[in-house]
Amino acid sequence: MALAKPEDFTFREASGNLGILGPMAYLSGNDHTVGGQEKSVICTVSSKHVLCTWDVQEGTMIWSSPVQQSSIMHLATLPQMHLAFTVDLEGTVKVWNCQDEDALATLAMPRVCFSLEICLTNDGPFLMVGNSEGDIYTLTVPELRGVSKVNAFKYSVDLLHCSPDRKWIFASGTHQNILPMVFLTECLLKPSEGNSPLCLSIPFSSCCRACWAPRKTSRVTVMYRRGSFKKTGFTTFDLMAKRTGGRTDIQAHQVATFLLPVHMESPIWMGVGDGNMIVFESGPYLFLFTISGHLLQRFEDHQRTISNLWVDSVHILTTSMDDSLHLYMWEDEGRYPYLKSCCHLEHIGSDLAPSCYVSKAICDNMSIVCVVSRIRESSILVN
Repeated sequence: MALAKPEDFTFREASGNLGILGPMAYLSGNDHTVGGQEKSVICTVSSKHVLCTWDVQEGTMIWSSPVQQSSIMHLATLPQMHLAFTVDLEGTVKVWNCQDEDALATLAMPRVCFSLEICLTNDGPFLMVGNSEGDIYTLTVPELRGVSKVNAFKYSVDLLHCSPDRKWIFASGTHQNILPMVFLTECLLKPSEGNSPLCLSIPFSSCCRACWAPRKTSRVTVMYRRGSFKKTGFTTFDLMAKRTGGRTDIQAHQVATFLLPVHMESPIWMGVGDGNMIVFESGPYLFLFTISGHLLQRFEDHQRTISNLWVDSVHILTTSMDDSLHLYMWEDEGRYPYLKSCCHLEHIGSDLAPSCYVSKAICDNMSIVCVVSRIRESSILVN
């Protein structure tokens, strides 16, 4: 993929009235096979109140759920067990195997849910759900039995992120009065009666994004807004659990922090590399900074504002309001030039109407999937 050219890709556009496609995620792992052939399978959520799965290589729908009573708001997948998890506008959580018509399990939550995270541990998988009252529920998979409930904030839990080694859970809301919290995962999975779970507040309010470093598994970088002008800042912490006698304490060491220049347009999206680099968009540009605020690279591959940024440990995808997508890849072990610009793809469909789109993309080692949505009308799924 790093050496790919636009002509190396096979474009397939899904047909039919798909509605507005919302969250999407891969249901297949990197080594998923069907009939001995490697296949990429994704889940998508539609404004038509259905969950669908797609064969990416063929561009065809494999399965579709019955129409749900309420809009599906959030989606998470567990490729290792071929399971998908949804929560709708009314707070109903469901587990799907994306083969049978009905969900494997259903749980009606008492409040509206704002975040969903799957955590695969040595003791099995668990689902974590954050709601409008600041509660975090930990549930078994696939049964959705309650394991623990913790009230983290007075406001909604908008962000839930499990660290790569599954040791930590980052939780936050975007409200200006909320300080993000980091929980020791073990305390949520095995709650001790009468004892509060071990957690630590990070002293930076107005958190809007957070990312765990894929290789430095106890390092988290937080993007926040500060001051009346809403300047954007980034702060990075290393976490440690120290056991002294029979007592465990959580410590957070601030590694670096910086504010973006006032003249820079505030980013919406961010990602991290080896733990020492932060990537984010600002207008039509993609920036790579060190965690201390030193500019490493600026990319100018889009003509119009970048509308979405997707980052994993290998790839970076940017999509723009000009109907284009750009693929980047991290250099191994953080070597110069750190981030490699690989390929620029433009959506050329049958619709010749003026471009007014919101788009987003995800990828695995074999495919790129892009959703192009015309506001308040319908979506196009491009593989």
